Amino acid sequence: MKAVVITALGGPEVLQLQEVDDPQIKDDEVLVKVEATALNRADTLQRIGKHPPPKGASPYPGLECSGTIEAVGKLVSRWKVGDQVCALLGGGAYAEKVAVPAGQVLPVPPGISLKDAAAFPEVACTVWSTVFMMSRLSAGETFLVTSDLALYLDVCWYTAIYVYRSDAVLLSSEEKLAACKELGADVCINYKTEDFVARVKEETGGKGVDVILDCIGASYFQRNLDSLNFDGRLFIIGFMGGAVTN
Repeated sequence: MKAVVITALGGPEVLQLQEVDDPQIKDDEVLVKVEATALNRADTLQRIGKHPPPKGASPYPGLECSGTIEAVGKLVSRWKVGDQVCALLGGGAYAEKVAVPAGQVLPVPPGISLKDAAAFPEVACTVWSTVFMMSRLSAGETFLVTSDLALYLDVCWYTAIYVYRSDAVLLSSEEKLAACKELGADVCINYKTEDFVARVKEETGGKGVDVILDCIGASYFQRNLDSLNFDGRLFIIGFMGGAVTN
């Protein structure tokens, strides 16, 4: 099969499409013929040597994929050959085929295309579990997404559909803001040209937002706290701006 191989540590030019051996499945795994995969920050970090795959995982990048099951292990009963699925991986989605533990395989959600489902297990499920299951964001509350996380558009799509248009998005360019606005974000803030704390307070009548989903970390920590409503909830899912505050 073909796979995207990290030939050396460095920029995108180190990624090369090469012929490699097909993966061999274990008794509790399935073999998925990959239809599509998604680009996650961990993939770019792996390319420069800062996010090695877990022990025993595929050396190729790719944390999630969608596709069709081609083979099942002896202990697998839930899935069968021909099932269309998506999967959460330790790595290996940048390939034509990948071996996946059966417990990390999910059915493609109704109404979602097989290609779109490639961004479901890692990107969309992270947002859903954090924002809705943990924070219990509900209708009438306000929700702020910080940083370019919303560039992936999964965030904007979910907030626009499920938060009843009570969301705000913080991005770095007018093009990104326009894309999120089109998808249903009520308020779009360019953090390079605006004081987002002041704008949040203005848009919420001085109260602040109820839930913040942040992947910047330390450099935004105090401003995030200043942007929260009473009993607001801050969820930090990344540390692009550092992990330690002063």
